[in-house]
Amino acid sequence: MRAKTYLRTLLATLMLLAAGQAFAHKVGISRGEYRADGSTLRVAITFARPEIATAISGLDANDDGTLSTTEIVTGRSLLASALINGLTVSANNESCRGEFDQAELTAYDGVAVRLHYRCAQSPLAFRVRLPLLSSLSVGHRHLAAVNSGPSAGSTASATTQVLYESSPEFEIGVQATSTSDHVAGPLFTLGIEHILTGFDLLMFLFGVILVGGRLHNLLLAVTAFTLAHSITLGFATLGFWAPSPNVVEPAIALSIVYVGVENWFVKDASKRWLLTFPFGLIHGFGFAGALREIALPKAQVPLALLSFNLGVETGQLLVLAAVVPVLYWLRRRPWFAQRGMRSASAMVALAGLVWFVQRV
Repeated sequence: MRAKTYLRTLLATLMLLAAGQAFAHKVGISRGEYRADGSTLRVAITFARPEIATAISGLDANDDGTLSTTEIVTGRSLLASALINGLTVSANNESCRGEFDQAELTAYDGVAVRLHYRCAQSPLAFRVRLPLLSSLSVGHRHLAAVNSGPSAGSTASATTQVLYESSPEFEIGVQATSTSDHVAGPLFTLGIEHILTGFDLLMFLFGVILVGGRLHNLLLAVTAFTLAHSITLGFATLGFWAPSPNVVEPAIALSIVYVGVENWFVKDASKRWLLTFPFGLIHGFGFAGALREIALPKAQVPLALLSFNLGVETGQLLVLAAVVPVLYWLRRRPWFAQRGMRSASAMVALAGLVWFVQRV
């Protein structure tokens, strides 16, 4: 009886997640470059267009969920006000005056903005705070690349800070002298978090392992999925080609529907990798959107891609390590073999159908 209660609770949780997560692959991520230059802090930030369009009321004039060049031009005052108020800089216990410089659309659905902040005198350090993060998507991460030199490529310190809603500020020291770049660690962590909140991916994997089978067959299926989405993640992030999210996201939902339905009829899970590999190619394009939209410098892309992907795989393995033993235990119960597995698979298919309708 306890096992049945556990299963019902798990399925109810999955359905609640399905109802509230139409675009679970959308990673909230932005990238900023901060350069200290005497008494001035120069800032350049790249957002995903849908994120900033949602965060700033009235900027998306036609309510299509993204931004056009015309909307950037006509909404300049809205954009300037939101960013100046949403990113504050202080030095020597005094606020620095912010000025909006420009905004422009970038390739792959991004928007880049430039600002600068002038302080009364040259400080030893700038303190930067981003209250804007509370207006962006839940779990949004801001990667702040900090360069304390007067120009790009200087020998002064270059580090990467990670900001989020509950930790929205950092300090830029002007006197630093060492050089380092820590993009790998933040993106590795982001990859893990993306899996733990990527409910459609988790639902797909849950459907794959529900049918059971030998452990090495399950590992083969998961490995095929990993290899496939690594291929398309790299292909899209490096800029070769990527289909529209309007195609990818509904296709991901349909892959969940398919695996849930197939569980009712599959007799042998030994060749499940033939299913997970092609569907992994689709899911990889879903992962790629975040890294592509923020337009990382080309020199950082390979390391960022590797770090993010390793984080994704680590998170995936953590989830499987928690769920697979429970499913093996449930399969020893006759009621699960007779009704539980099919009921769970039906819920997986239903969740995928809900996502498909939302995304279309």
